[in-house]
Amino acid sequence: MATPKFRMSRANTRMRRSQWKADNADLQTVKVNGQEVRIPRRLVKAAQAGLIDVEQF
Repeated sequence: MATPKFRMSRANTRMRRSQWKADNADLQTVKVNGQEVRIPRRLVKAAQAGLIDVEQF
């Protein structure tokens, strides 16, 4: 496991942490029950199988 060799200042720690940002999920256009909806790629198979309600997207 990596261990720091020197103490990192609070400013540098917070600056490093602030660079990590969440990205929006890429949306795919899928036709479900004759209706085209844009949903995240990881939910495409569930939507086509009818396991999730596509009205909320």
